[in-house]
Amino acid sequence: MRIKPSRNLLLGLCFLLALVFLYYWSWRIILHDRGHKSWYDEQGFLRNLNVSLPLELVWKYGNLSKGACKPGFAAAMMTAIYPKFSKPAPMFLDPNYKRFSKILDFSPPFGVKYQEKYIDSLLSATKNFGLGKELDRMSCKTCIIVGNGAILANKSLGKKIDEFDVVVRLNEAPLKGYEKDVGSRTTIRITYPEGAIQNKDGYESQSLFVLSPFKGLDLKWMRHMIFNQKMPTEGFWKSVATGVPREPRDIRILNPHFIQESSFKLIGLPSHNGRMGRGNTATLGTVAITMALHNCDEVAVAGFSYNLNTPNAPLHYYAKTKMSAIRESWTHNIPKEKEFLVKLVKAGVIQDLTKGICGAVC
Repeated sequence: MRIKPSRNLLLGLCFLLALVFLYYWSWRIILHDRGHKSWYDEQGFLRNLNVSLPLELVWKYGNLSKGACKPGFAAAMMTAIYPKFSKPAPMFLDPNYKRFSKILDFSPPFGVKYQEKYIDSLLSATKNFGLGKELDRMSCKTCIIVGNGAILANKSLGKKIDEFDVVVRLNEAPLKGYEKDVGSRTTIRITYPEGAIQNKDGYESQSLFVLSPFKGLDLKWMRHMIFNQKMPTEGFWKSVATGVPREPRDIRILNPHFIQESSFKLIGLPSHNGRMGRGNTATLGTVAITMALHNCDEVAVAGFSYNLNTPNAPLHYYAKTKMSAIRESWTHNIPKEKEFLVKLVKAGVIQDLTKGICGAVC
């Protein structure tokens, strides 16, 4: 009869100790998580960008000769400051594009919803979905995204730009007459109807024409280019090119994964339920950088500089448009976008040849 109270007391003590133990460790886990989360900002980037590569990668790159391409370098650095980064994402749409389920949920520019019929038709004609046999075979590729900023003027970077394996240019940025500063080679030119070169003589003799569709109408415009079907006449916000001097085999469609990722995840712009709206779309330059991080081993940029404090300064190296024009853009959020690019430069993920992204910050 005396044993029962002792047994019950022991059981009670054990139960109480178990609760105390669980309570203690649950708080340890919560405090650890809070501390861990404080290491990262709202987008998931490390707050302290002075990161270093793992020792095995330091050894790997340290043994390379000076100037040699560093395999996987950009992705390794990006993952170090943004652990959510996942590399596999091809530059261009191919017949298996529906495997990227997230782009099926949004209409252009963030996806392909309701446009599958047009895309399938275009891909059946282009038949090619990579950079080309020579570049696709390379085990290590260096890429440069050449922005259109006035900061390129008088820098004499043309020769340096031409040394990269892949040279990416944007919209109608011309080369003729500016070769000393911007180079003479183009691997791919990414654009949309309103941004495309209208004079056929302005195109390089060899380059891939890459459409970045911002609306369904853009794919109909491309259909006209490839199949010579009726040209859409309404729905563009300015005049558009009526022809592109490229064979179908030299035409690609940019994977909208990069617009979605750069806008919503990397910069942290509002999704507006997947509709393009005020201040929620990355500029084409930042989209191209995101594309390069997924597909190039080393990534550099030139011609990126948005100083909104100088509204009367020239915006482009080739035109008289003023900096105030980008401030008036309703689709972009330049200050937020610059915050993202500064992170990449500070952490050494990308190299900025014209040093216009950070200025004195980096």
